[in-house]
Amino acid sequence: MMLEVKNLTVTYDARGESNEAVKNVSFSVAENSFCGLIGESGSGKSTVLMTLLGLLPAGAEARGEIIYKGRGILGLPEDELAALRQREIALVPQGALNSFTPVMTIGRHIKEVLDVHLGIKGEEAERRAAKMLEEVELPAETARRYPHELSGGQKQRAAIALALSCEPSLVLADEPTTALDVITQAAILKLLERLRRDKNLTILLVTHDLPMAAQACSELFVMKDGRLIESGSPAELIRAPKEAHTKALVASML
Repeated sequence: MMLEVKNLTVTYDARGESNEAVKNVSFSVAENSFCGLIGESGSGKSTVLMTLLGLLPAGAEARGEIIYKGRGILGLPEDELAALRQREIALVPQGALNSFTPVMTIGRHIKEVLDVHLGIKGEEAERRAAKMLEEVELPAETARRYPHELSGGQKQRAAIALALSCEPSLVLADEPTTALDVITQAAILKLLERLRRDKNLTILLVTHDLPMAAQACSELFVMKDGRLIESGSPAELIRAPKEAHTKALVASML
């Protein structure tokens, strides 16, 4: 099993009051699978994502277990978590612009990640940056362009190249098709699926969009109000949803 989340509870303390944003959530993600964590705004899915990355803000407390490749990672020291991020567990953030600094070229972004995380510099970094761009179906010359010079779909492809530059095993994709048109959304999902197969990746898609997730994923985990309320294959959830919230999500597809 690539990832196991067991009895995860996340509490935020604000102004002396305690609020449980995630309540006793458990799920497992098999190696080389494409799974989806589904929920509306406020469901707790983003808090789960940040907990997996070890990026909860000050004042938040996480309890339970997060097991990555058989190793418990919840509560690891920051230096050990930082070593896992990008090299082992990579994030494709919501909104591709969140991946980039406007004054840096796409190639410089990728080369900087290779330098910081893998110690790769110079011609080898140039070669690997060009290769990563080609793998996401962008021409090598994209390395010389700035983020504002790319279309929305091109920026998303470049963000995926950046996330995969250190060859991680687990990719957390946070609303990767937000603000893209339907045709570009489908192309990005097709790209992620191809990369999953070609690179033996495991992908956890975090989204509010059930139709999109049902198209891409083999298993879905549905969250509401901080709880995981239902899980199963897209076919199972669409054919026979058990929970009222899941039924409402399915009804919105029809």
